[in-house]
Amino acid sequence: MQNQAVEAMELGGNVPDFSIMGMFLQADFVVQSVMILLLTASVWGWSIIFNTAGRIKEARQKADGFEETFWSGNSLDELYNSIRSAPDHPMAAVFVAAMREWQRSLGSSVSAGSGIDKVTVQDRINKVMHVTTGREMDRLEGQVGYLATIGSASPFVGLFGTVWGIINAFTAIAVASDSSLATVAPGIAEALLATALGLVAAIPAVFAYNKLSTDLGRYANRVDGFADEFAAILSRQLDERGH
Repeated sequence: MQNQAVEAMELGGNVPDFSIMGMFLQADFVVQSVMILLLTASVWGWSIIFNTAGRIKEARQKADGFEETFWSGNSLDELYNSIRSAPDHPMAAVFVAAMREWQRSLGSSVSAGSGIDKVTVQDRINKVMHVTTGREMDRLEGQVGYLATIGSASPFVGLFGTVWGIINAFTAIAVASDSSLATVAPGIAEALLATALGLVAAIPAVFAYNKLSTDLGRYANRVDGFADEFAAILSRQLDERGH
């Protein structure tokens, strides 16, 4: 090994550094820029993954506690008064929005001295819950959509860096008039590192996007199910008030 290193030094320069940092420092400016972009995308993707997964877990736990309280048989008005100022998860926000519209509708009917239009009140409540569910799920989703972009674009960005690096490597071969493996290997290795970084950024982003999208969809169905059940409860109360 020492003889090979001495021969490489005698043939015209330093022994190529094939560590990741060494290949990065030896790479062309464009390839370096691609590598930095991919590393940034990877870090950003992981931050989205951990942040969103944490929010979903927290929302599930809070929804469990809320549903336990909701179905405990206690007064809905008491529950509403306790959380109406700051609902901190989507299910609570849907409940607060529906109760607020319920009280407004009843209050306006009483003040006007007219009867309750059950169809109108129920339609308003359903619309309010639908709008609130969409808004709260958008907040919970956050930047998950960017994971799809990272997952689909990163391999092509890495491929661009690889192609650019290979072009430079073959250009150097033509200038040096030397096609030996020792001449080709460093440039090719640096170029392929860009592809590897593209896959490092893309693969976790794709898996996480699919998993988080599924979890968000399940939670949205749970909130929709609660909204339907709560709408049925309010509808029965409207029927009782009408008799």
